[in-house]
Amino acid sequence: MTDTQPHGAARPAPGASPGRPALRRSLGMLDGVAIAASSTAATTSIGIGLGVTAGVVGLHLPAIMLLAFLPILGIAGAFSRLNRVEPNAGNGYVWVGRSLSPWLGFMVGWVNIVAAVVFLAYTTAVTGSAVIQLAGDAGLHRVAGLALDPGSTAQTTGVGVLVLVAVTLTAVSGIRAAARLQGALLVFEYVVLLGFCGYGIVAGPHPFSLSWFDPFQIPSASALAQGMLLSVFCYWGFEAAFSVNEEVKDPQQASRAGITTLVTMLGLFLLGSIAFQRVLSESELAGHGAQGLAFFGNRLAGQPLAALPLVALMFSAVASLQAGVIPTARSMFAMSRDRTLGPAWSRVSPRFGTPAAGTIMIGALAAVVAGLALVLPRLADMILAAVNAIGMVVALSYALTAIAAAVRFRGLLRENPRDGIRAVVLPALSAATLLGLGGYLGWSFYASADHLELSPDNGWFLLLVPSLMVASGFLAGAWAKWGRKSPYFRTGRGTDADAPQLLAVSEPSAAR
Repeated sequence: MTDTQPHGAARPAPGASPGRPALRRSLGMLDGVAIAASSTAATTSIGIGLGVTAGVVGLHLPAIMLLAFLPILGIAGAFSRLNRVEPNAGNGYVWVGRSLSPWLGFMVGWVNIVAAVVFLAYTTAVTGSAVIQLAGDAGLHRVAGLALDPGSTAQTTGVGVLVLVAVTLTAVSGIRAAARLQGALLVFEYVVLLGFCGYGIVAGPHPFSLSWFDPFQIPSASALAQGMLLSVFCYWGFEAAFSVNEEVKDPQQASRAGITTLVTMLGLFLLGSIAFQRVLSESELAGHGAQGLAFFGNRLAGQPLAALPLVALMFSAVASLQAGVIPTARSMFAMSRDRTLGPAWSRVSPRFGTPAAGTIMIGALAAVVAGLALVLPRLADMILAAVNAIGMVVALSYALTAIAAAVRFRGLLRENPRDGIRAVVLPALSAATLLGLGGYLGWSFYASADHLELSPDNGWFLLLVPSLMVASGFLAGAWAKWGRKSPYFRTGRGTDADAPQLLAVSEPSAAR
């Protein structure tokens, strides 16, 4: 492009080749933190994820959150170091493809996309549930003769899809505007969350116990494995900061934003888990699903103050819908740029400088999957099935990315052993932990049933969903390799123009 390009058109990144699609660099570190924090959706994870996890590990939420943080911290270190030498909107897809295998790299990109679409579908229903609960608190219990039920998958999905359409259109208009909206929502969420959780810790009727931090009191090995992967799901999303690194003014800010978000999430999850266990009994924690945060608020205050946590949950769900659309569209942008996905995903809007067509298609796919989830009529059942499946495939994706970092920087073990421990040993240990947990949990699901049933209590069903996510990746990869004849499957390298320059000055000794 030349200086005669239309006003507002997206300019290529520095060094980009003519004709290669590029995203506009417009974000600062705080914008990246807002996107990553919205993607992890602390309020949603605390309000819903803690109840799901408590149903598995009982009153040991602080212990499982601390345990899960350790491998996730190793994964975050791998993301940060890889991002420093090769920032790319496809992140793990490019890093794993280059260091391990194009097939494994494609699988990382694919399962992240599928997991994100499933996440958007279930969050759509959670958003609808929050809206219906708020309507009930305001005195609206029936519409056109229909009794409103925040636990109905059909009703919550219908309302949530309307919200999904709105946030998708907002994401199309520009990532900077989306980041500002998410920043405003986050401020409200965190003020409400900190206020109610802090008060719950002080005023809760159940005594504090150090046993809450003891992982050896978790009921069984399978409960530990499932609880760990459910907690991985709660932390999932910090890497959204790395998905917008081609739109950050300084790519190093993406690394700082991701790590900052992760540490913040740990503090919030510990605060929330202690507060919930001070206020609610084990059966109350596990039994309220999407209504858990509202139930917590009602225990601590009367109306209208009790509605504030529910409003925060709705804001969190809305922000995470938008934050889920943004990095997913950019991952598909990167894969389309490499011709592993169709060209529609890498079309950059000349007006907004964003992958507008891809963003809209992601929203449409999420709406379709949300409709398919109607086979599980209870919202709580849909949430449990979705969270389990996402936790397993995200653990696989994280593990492969960490292994890629260990392979890529293995030369540091000889040149700088101290730095090599951080760059190679810690990511490798984190990967082994997640793969071991996933494998054990998969086996326990298989051994726990003798028939298939569409129920979150059926082990075969819980194993089938993530298995289908992975299997579909092999089919999509085969079409990309032999149908689209993507050059990615020959080299595993992404087409981002900034990466070769950065690699030339940053990586040669570490990659030997």
